[in-house]
Amino acid sequence: MAKRKNITTTQLALMTAAAVISLRGLPMMAQEELTMFFYIFFATFLFLIPTALVGAELGSAFADRGGGVYTWVKEAFNRHLGFSAIFLQWIQNVVWYPTVLGFAAASIAYMIGVPALAQNGLYVGLFSIAMYWCATLVTLRGTSAISGITSKGFLIGTVLPGVVVIVMAVIWMAGGNEIALKEIPAGVSQIVSVDAAQHVHPRLFPHIAGMSDIAFLAGILLLFAGVEVHAVHAPELAKPQTQFPRAMFLAALISFGLFTLGALAVAIITPYDQINLQSGLFTTFQIAFERYHVGWLSNVMGLLVAFGALAGVMSWISGPSRGLLWTARDGALPCFLQKTNKNGVQLNILIIQGCIVTLLSSLYIVMDDVSVAFFLLSALTVGLYLIMYMMMYAAGIRLRYTQPKLIRSYRVPGGNTGMWLIGGVGFLAVLFSFIVTFFPPSQLPVGSPATYTWLVVTGTTVFLAIPFIISFSMDKRNARRTPEA
Repeated sequence: MAKRKNITTTQLALMTAAAVISLRGLPMMAQEELTMFFYIFFATFLFLIPTALVGAELGSAFADRGGGVYTWVKEAFNRHLGFSAIFLQWIQNVVWYPTVLGFAAASIAYMIGVPALAQNGLYVGLFSIAMYWCATLVTLRGTSAISGITSKGFLIGTVLPGVVVIVMAVIWMAGGNEIALKEIPAGVSQIVSVDAAQHVHPRLFPHIAGMSDIAFLAGILLLFAGVEVHAVHAPELAKPQTQFPRAMFLAALISFGLFTLGALAVAIITPYDQINLQSGLFTTFQIAFERYHVGWLSNVMGLLVAFGALAGVMSWISGPSRGLLWTARDGALPCFLQKTNKNGVQLNILIIQGCIVTLLSSLYIVMDDVSVAFFLLSALTVGLYLIMYMMMYAAGIRLRYTQPKLIRSYRVPGGNTGMWLIGGVGFLAVLFSFIVTFFPPSQLPVGSPATYTWLVVTGTTVFLAIPFIISFSMDKRNARRTPEA
């Protein structure tokens, strides 16, 4: 028998960090200036770490079974909630695609030297639609067709540009250039304070006059989502009980470091009124490179970041939808969704997925402000994902009582009390963040706050209702087909 190959603590930490880190969130955090530390601390210690620990226990307990979160929640509660959980995991990725493709569109705009296109809704929408279908066509060729692209995309399109923007900020300060975060408009009360002498001082803790002042929390939380994907690798550690928590803390430190330093770099170089959720990172590159007469490097960075964003989309297109295929084969979806092509790729599911992405990407075309469309999609995405996380935390706690003898190669430390503490803290943090998603951000010109809230509530309600309608309908359909005894 071949000897089982274990992965190291560092390897798992890097795998987790790679799944979490994305450069598209740097401008979002940069707009919070020094208060970003508050949000990143919240996301790291009240969400990232609890999610990793609970996900590791569930992943190790059902490592020999397919379905992922579908199986976890189904075993803890019932099939309907299980299907809803995996449906939300899938649909949140579908809603996420237009946001990252919009980021890629801005990258290409800077690459070709026409940065104004990054704020052109027609261009961003059409680019997102075209690139998504191109990525889908490549995905239909099978895993081997995309493995090379996705493996290089993270290093070339995420890590390298992230390091470059941090290094440029250091060079910027060393060269005696003006530090932008010192010149924040006095009217932005949630991130600055004004003393009696009318001096403006950056805040370290946000001034919260209402829920709208912390609406960015939901979007920042989404940047740290996805850590549960690699929780299934906990049993591959030599000593999972001690190594896994260390790996997660190391991954959290890496994510904290790159997100914080990268966002600070953007805030140091870019004037506050020029930080844009869609193209803020490229504005930073343009300002820094032109200052040192190497403006052509902005075009290079645009190409690299676009490559990284598109590779990320390609790597996720078939993943979550593969879980949905598993539920279709389990009878939770109509038979036509079980169809695969000659490469074993879920054909009909990807076609439906592409149609939804096309519809959502059209928001860029019909909305006046691309940044608002970008954030609206992000808010809807994180709302759906957070519901799934609440189900996961609840499943972890419930299974401790309903299946106490279930073999778990990794267990959340501290027995049932530890699970209640870790899972409970994570659940409450996620619940609070979920509530925040329904409030329009004070940093963006969203127009009517009531309209914004109505759009998010309607979108969340519709997407949440769909899996229950499908699940109960399939039960009735299967019951009619089953002959009576």
